[in-house]
Amino acid sequence: MIKVVAAIITADDKVLLSKRPKSKHQGNKWEFPGGKVDSGETFVEALMRECKEELGISIQEPLLFDSIKHHYTDKSVELHFYSVRSFDGSPRGMEGQEVQWFSILEIERLEFPEANKAIVTKLLNEFIN
Repeated sequence: MIKVVAAIITADDKVLLSKRPKSKHQGNKWEFPGGKVDSGETFVEALMRECKEELGISIQEPLLFDSIKHHYTDKSVELHFYSVRSFDGSPRGMEGQEVQWFSILEIERLEFPEANKAIVTKLLNEFIN
């Protein structure tokens, strides 16, 4: 089981997403930025490191949004999604990935990895209600 953290970064009713490289598992799909948890790291430490490495930002006070397990045919992942509403810096694709702000309602029409779909639905439901 691969442990992964992801940031749901929101500001002004928009959410920041990055596009997975075409060559990676579930490539060319939008995702919440994040990555694998390294040995000895807490989930929050991994999230802070990943946001710095991938987006060039320092996040503050991430709050756990949800945790899920998903089984693909070739791997299993345990995902921990954190809500991030405060950060320092201007997010950009530090690894060459496309990064874009979307209105929360726009994300419904985007293509996400299968493991992210339940989180997208939950996020939309919370925004609408």
